[in-house]
Amino acid sequence: MRTLANSMHDQVAERLRELIFDGTLAPGSFLDEVRLCEQLEISRTPLREALKVLVAEGLARHEPRRGCFVAQITERDVDEIFPVIGLLEGRAAFEATQKATQADINALEALHERLQRHADAGDINEYYAANLAIHEAFITLADNRWLAQSIGDLRKILRLARLQQLHAPGRLDNSLHEHQDVFAALKRRDADAAEQAMRHHLFAQREALRELARLHSSRIAL
Repeated sequence: MRTLANSMHDQVAERLRELIFDGTLAPGSFLDEVRLCEQLEISRTPLREALKVLVAEGLARHEPRRGCFVAQITERDVDEIFPVIGLLEGRAAFEATQKATQADINALEALHERLQRHADAGDINEYYAANLAIHEAFITLADNRWLAQSIGDLRKILRLARLQQLHAPGRLDNSLHEHQDVFAALKRRDADAAEQAMRHHLFAQREALRELARLHSSRIAL
């Protein structure tokens, strides 16, 4: 049975995640307990428990005698995580393809239409929200709690990077076509093709981040 204290620190952890994901708490920034308690109108006990959760998730790091800081994802982190999450989400697509009903396919069709609208409008934030909903739908359809848990842990760490990669030149259109390839394979009931298409989609995100880094470096050089 969940206690009120557990519920409170879970709520605080979720609020801190939101502040990290929207950039209010920037990568590398100090998590000032006094200021956060005032801002969130809470005591230190649930805040400290919430910070332990974020440290365990990799969203924050704790330094002895200094406190907690928002984690900074490194190039090595990205290189190591994307292949792993690509394999996991690929497997989720495989299992989702095997289990999806016609009603599930209809629901995915609506999500892909929403994705198309936002891509056509060039609205990256709304596109990302629709993209996230599609990924979550595949994970739900896979109905594999071990996959869901493993993917969920890694997605928290990569969330900002996965939004950022959509700013690479041509990435929005490419991402849309990749999603359409995964969905087409699911509708054909070709689980192997769905798995490969989803892996390709995740690996393409990593390449888009590399392209952004190259563009940024060249602009600094100029």
